Amino acid sequence: MNDEKPLGDRIRETLIGKPKSIKDPSLFHKLALIPILAWIGLGADGLSSSSYGPEEAFKTLGTHTYLALFLAVATALTVFIISKAYARIIEYFPSGGGGYVVATQTLGPKAGVLSGAALLVDYVLTITVSIVSCGAALFSFLPVSWHDYKIPFDLALIVILVILNLRGVKESIQLLAPIFIIFVLTHLLLIGYGILSHAPRIGPVSAKIGGDFQAGLATLGAGGMILLFLKAFSMGGGTYTGIEAVSNGLGILREPRVHTGKKTMAYMAGSLAFTAGGILLCYLLIGVRPVDGRTLNAVLADGVFSGWSIGGILAFITIFSEGALLLVGAQTGFVDGPRVMANMAADYWFPHRFASLSNRFTIQNGVLMMGGSAILLLLYSRGHITTLVVMYSINVFLTFTLSQLGMSRMFIRKRATEPKWKRHLPLHLVGLVVCLTILVITSIEKFALGGWLTFLITGVVVLLCFLTRRHYNNVRRGVRELDELLSLPIDGPVNHDPVQPKATTAIQLVNGYTGFGVHTFLSILRSFRRLYKQFIFVSVGEIDVTAFKGTDEVRKLEEATRRDLDQYVSLARRFGFPAAARMEMGPDVVATASSLIEAVSREFPDSIVFAGQSVFRKPGVIHRLLHNETAFAIQQELRWKGITTVILPIRINI
Repeated sequence: MNDEKPLGDRIRETLIGKPKSIKDPSLFHKLALIPILAWIGLGADGLSSSSYGPEEAFKTLGTHTYLALFLAVATALTVFIISKAYARIIEYFPSGGGGYVVATQTLGPKAGVLSGAALLVDYVLTITVSIVSCGAALFSFLPVSWHDYKIPFDLALIVILVILNLRGVKESIQLLAPIFIIFVLTHLLLIGYGILSHAPRIGPVSAKIGGDFQAGLATLGAGGMILLFLKAFSMGGGTYTGIEAVSNGLGILREPRVHTGKKTMAYMAGSLAFTAGGILLCYLLIGVRPVDGRTLNAVLADGVFSGWSIGGILAFITIFSEGALLLVGAQTGFVDGPRVMANMAADYWFPHRFASLSNRFTIQNGVLMMGGSAILLLLYSRGHITTLVVMYSINVFLTFTLSQLGMSRMFIRKRATEPKWKRHLPLHLVGLVVCLTILVITSIEKFALGGWLTFLITGVVVLLCFLTRRHYNNVRRGVRELDELLSLPIDGPVNHDPVQPKATTAIQLVNGYTGFGVHTFLSILRSFRRLYKQFIFVSVGEIDVTAFKGTDEVRKLEEATRRDLDQYVSLARRFGFPAAARMEMGPDVVATASSLIEAVSREFPDSIVFAGQSVFRKPGVIHRLLHNETAFAIQQELRWKGITTVILPIRINI
């Protein structure tokens, strides 16, 4: 027999790598990220926003650039406030999930699904905005005649990132790490030299700021100046868009996760505050003004390095690194988006298949969904960045606001049992005010420029989530009558005989000790009378996103699977049959189950495999989407291996 793998499998392994083994004792250590890699993988989104966030804020000031000094201070302070608040979230919600988990547990499921939907749309926009901005930066160095190829180039970048993330999170981050390092070094030089070389101008600039401030008060009035400052501050809201990424991605961090997460958050906050605040300060010191066809950062880089013999090369590398970092920033959407989706799927807001891991221990369905959605948004927007950035900022601050409201409510409610509530509450209240202010102003100012589309898309996602959960609730009600079979009154002696390899055997595939599995067992007895002399119960402990948090969780899953199998064995023996159980752990139920059943079939050659499958009165596309039909997929695998498999229909009355 030819054991060579099919061509499709070989191509898949070439692109995304070979399967990882759950039996590898160092697996979790190998896949988890240390703080420096987490800073690259989860912090690039936040740091790359300094490429466009400070610029939008500075442009909004118009001729009142003297306010940039206060804007730089406010920006850096806001970064630290939001980062500190999310470091607290990491401490109190160490399982990860970020805004979705916080809102669900502190404000209720409805607020949670709103936060989760906003996060998902946000992470799709993270990918789209980053890729579009990256393409714009790179194509700015090419002839205009080449710009027709920009959208195909952007599409190719998204496909490449999808493939990298299907290979595994750590592998993709390691490949992108050099870009991140070049950005950090070039911008450290840009800002550091920009400030130091213009240190003699600090005195004159300070005096000019004082004079301009007085003139601004005279022309705008105190109220007008405050409104202008708040508008500029809000328009720079894109600067803070990546801060939540660490709290969402705790599941991929190395133990101790809370310590690693808080350290990563400190790296992110420090680097973002320095970069965003430093760029605004350099704009002011050097007197940067908009130039057609160029970003303010490009103008800044030319101004800072103009006196160097290699200044042109340094300016090019600096701005090129911004475009390249935006590509790394898109990685955050692929890291955190699928994990938010998986957490929502575990709570039945999304099809449950989105909580499953592939044999590379990536959330494959989530990665594909994020990539596909990003491509649709790219095609819809035709690569226009303005609308995308507005949509991006609104959803980010919707999630921020719900998170800070939830944490504030939690500490107020727990003030009798939480001794540090007086110390913690003010931070989240300040964060709530800041985030709500940016959300409201951005929504009002930019409603007609893409804000309406943000609310529409997020609303549609929320509606689909509620419809999905309603379906699952109906299914659960439909199977409750099956659970009545769990306490069957059985009379007669218990069979303690061992199973025999040559006896006629029914191999039943089960998943948990439920009325569904018991109903399948009884259907075998009813349909085939006394044809089978013994039963072998087979189960796969599915390692999905809820279990993939370390060796302890896998061990607990293994123990729970074994307990369920023992109950099936006990049931069969009480019915008078010899029985035994076999189990295996794995992320891919179909592949793991088919391999395990193949081994059991060799052990018991005179056997037939049985599995149950839910059937509905009027099945449709929705049922196929929300129910993975695992039994049929396993049957197809076993048919190829020459193993007879019978699917017994289990009616769900909905």
